Amino acid sequence: MPLSLSEKKVVVAEVAEVAKEATSVVAAEYRGLNVAEMTELRRRARTAGVYVRVVPNNLAKRAVESTDFECLREGLKGPLVLAFARDDPGSAARVVRDYRRTNQKLEVRLVAFGGQLVDPADIDTVANLPTWDEAIARLMAVLKAPVTKLARTLAEPHARLVRAMDAVRQQKESAD
Repeated sequence: MPLSLSEKKVVVAEVAEVAKEATSVVAAEYRGLNVAEMTELRRRARTAGVYVRVVPNNLAKRAVESTDFECLREGLKGPLVLAFARDDPGSAARVVRDYRRTNQKLEVRLVAFGGQLVDPADIDTVANLPTWDEAIARLMAVLKAPVTKLARTLAEPHARLVRAMDAVRQQKESAD
């Protein structure tokens, strides 16, 4: 049953709102998937915090207008499911990639990150982006490294002196 004009406006507004806040998007062709398989994909996406929606292409084109994902407009063809990553930039790509491992019927058509289209074959690149917590941990490690190295460098002469004195002690003890 076709959507009424007011329902179409609601769909466009909802998807546009999600697109404005999203960090990346994956559009995959779902042809051949049955209801149970789509439900499983949606369940995995919900668990990962990914917004998944099947949207008619003409409505999707309107929804991504004046967002970072306007680059998708030309490629929105065929039956597509859109997966928007809200917080973690790689989460949508991870959900689709992991789902594809068990179900080859889902075919990645478009991947966009930071306003740029990414080759669908490079979905692993986007999927391997660190989560927010991982990125903060890496940044902290980078910031902590020079201080740690300085502390080790400053402590080394004292440690060397202690080791030298211990070696002299052991040498005198063995000489006695």
